[in-house]
Amino acid sequence: MGRRRGVMSEHFKYELAKELGFYNTVQREGWGGITSKDAGNMVKRAVEIAQSQLNQNQS
Repeated sequence: MGRRRGVMSEHFKYELAKELGFYNTVQREGWGGITSKDAGNMVKRAVEIAQSQLNQNQS
């Protein structure tokens, strides 16, 4: 099974990591150093942002 192309840009992922408080871990250890909980929180926040933008565009 091939790797899927990422949906989130690297810049966006770094911004989310800063917002959620684990940017230093990413800098030190890379994305593999974050916990699954942090990864889940990052995806949850990205979905919240996307939904908010969709709602704004529909208004």
